[in-house]
Amino acid sequence: MNTENENQALGKDELIMLRITGEDRPGLTASIMEILSKYDVSIQDIGQADIHSTLSLGFLIRVAEQNSGQVMKELLFKASELNVNIKFYPVTIEEYENWVSRQGKNRYILTALGRKLEARQIEAITRLIADQGLNIDAIRRLSGRASILHPVEKTRACIEFSVRGTPRDKNDLHRQLLELSSSLNIDCSFQTDNMYRRMRRLICFDMDSTLIQAEVIDELARKHGVYDEVAAITESAMRGEIDFKESFTQRCKLLKGLDVKVMREIAENLPFTEGVDRMMYVLKKYGYKIAILSGGFTFFGEYIQKKYGIDYVYANELEIDEDGKLTGNYVGEIVDGRRKAELLKLIAQVEKVDLQQTIAVGDGANDLPMLSEAGLGIAFHAKPRVVANARQSINTIGLDGVLYFLGFKDSYLDERGRE
Repeated sequence: MNTENENQALGKDELIMLRITGEDRPGLTASIMEILSKYDVSIQDIGQADIHSTLSLGFLIRVAEQNSGQVMKELLFKASELNVNIKFYPVTIEEYENWVSRQGKNRYILTALGRKLEARQIEAITRLIADQGLNIDAIRRLSGRASILHPVEKTRACIEFSVRGTPRDKNDLHRQLLELSSSLNIDCSFQTDNMYRRMRRLICFDMDSTLIQAEVIDELARKHGVYDEVAAITESAMRGEIDFKESFTQRCKLLKGLDVKVMREIAENLPFTEGVDRMMYVLKKYGYKIAILSGGFTFFGEYIQKKYGIDYVYANELEIDEDGKLTGNYVGEIVDGRRKAELLKLIAQVEKVDLQQTIAVGDGANDLPMLSEAGLGIAFHAKPRVVANARQSINTIGLDGVLYFLGFKDSYLDERGRE
């Protein structure tokens, strides 16, 4: 756009960027706007960041040329009165139109979380963002501040980068984020920033080694004296080395004769994963539908369902004889990887939820189909093959890390939610 066209577009107006820095306080923005409103100033853009009560506030204003000098004069007096700094920068119409043109670019959210975040981790992430040709629009801390005087175990640290642009190579970006996660002990999630991300409604969990820190079939086998045989089959199945249905059938046969009372004892002592209480409380509070889709057993899934008010449970049912002992057989269709993906889609249909609004969380090879189907698939403390094939993963903190991938801030939650 040439100078003549610029003058025609702006008429007798000027574009000025205002940047205000200093100690934040209530009413500051209102005081600035009071001055601008007197001169019928148009706000073309506005943004604010507040870090430890230190304010960085920006306005892009369009003001009549005959009023610009008086506006700046009054703003300088007000800034002095409020004890903040204010600077003015003229903006050309060409610069402004360049900013406008960026509105059409893709937007993404890159979430980084771990027990703590260090400069070397953030340096690596931001360098990768730059190398992919993306620009950081905003950085937001999601986790609460950790006390130095009163440190606690199992801390959580999370920041969220809002970035704009088109990645040079999405597959390479995913690969490099996996490498960073492994080498720097952080978890990274890269998601398209759209309305689906902000409106997730259904979340489906694997049970064993996800909601609970155990494989219940292994615990049953331990009580029955066949642990080594069952554990070997379990590990092979979770690595994807043998068919899940075949492995499940073999393991069930080894449990023949086990008294159902043993199952009740195990259910009452399940080792829940770190962060489950907090996560379930928040998900229920904000109206998410929750499902357990498990290759384990309904007996334990229903126990967890009652504890947390979970909406759906689909798992495998063991056959019990009239003496209260396992027959070594199962009832109904096996819930394997294919079935988990089908169930996720079925529940979404029943709940009238778009697949892009669904979340799936699991750790094993049989979880990969549902992780792929869901709008957000998260591998949780998963096997290497699962991590490599999942779009997102959590390996450094508890299951409540899922909340950060959904955009929750600790400050959104009440006291119970922060436990």
